[in-house]
Amino acid sequence: MQGEELEKLSAQLPDWKVNGGHHLTKTFTFPDFKTALAFVNRAGAVAEAQGHHPDLLLTWGRVDVKTYTHKIDGLTESDFILAAKIDQEFSS
Repeated sequence: MQGEELEKLSAQLPDWKVNGGHHLTKTFTFPDFKTALAFVNRAGAVAEAQGHHPDLLLTWGRVDVKTYTHKIDGLTESDFILAAKIDQEFSS
């Protein structure tokens, strides 16, 4: 995915960063480790349901998420859908 299509989808997720047209990243912050861990578990459940698995890095009070489609080594619409669903989990 590139060009106009990439720009259109990335505009719908302004808090996510498109890195080199290859992957999406976002950092979520939390007041403590326990809350961050609970978010990782919810994000993991979303990933399992989608059959699309991001890299999740859990540290105290922070979760870094990186997603791309491994099969093509780049971005697809599925990455943006997953990112939006992870945002929903954060908001809930």
